Amino acid sequence: MPTYNKLVRDKIPHIITSSRKECRTRILDPEEYKEELRTKLSEESEEYMSAGSDQEALEELADMLEVIRALAEVHGANAAQLDKLRADKAEARGGFQERVYLIDVNEA
Repeated sequence: MPTYNKLVRDKIPHIITSSRKECRTRILDPEEYKEELRTKLSEESEEYMSAGSDQEALEELADMLEVIRALAEVHGANAAQLDKLRADKAEARGGFQERVYLIDVNEA
């Protein structure tokens, strides 16, 4: 029997039991949940970095976005508030569409 010990999407236990398998789960306390979300974001980021196609990359980005939204809630904001923060930063500092690559800054 494989052991996973990781945060999974809410419907995964139902999907497992629907296929006539059994699984054990538990509900994480708030601190464990925050830590496991951070771990999950790292895991999804690694999967994105190793994606072999645009479609796989987009699916991993969607997974990352789901985790990021959950992390925003853990930190006291909803998805709309997070997007407003993103938009405000983009307005003040720009986005990444122009592909600007900073080489160095002369401090003199």
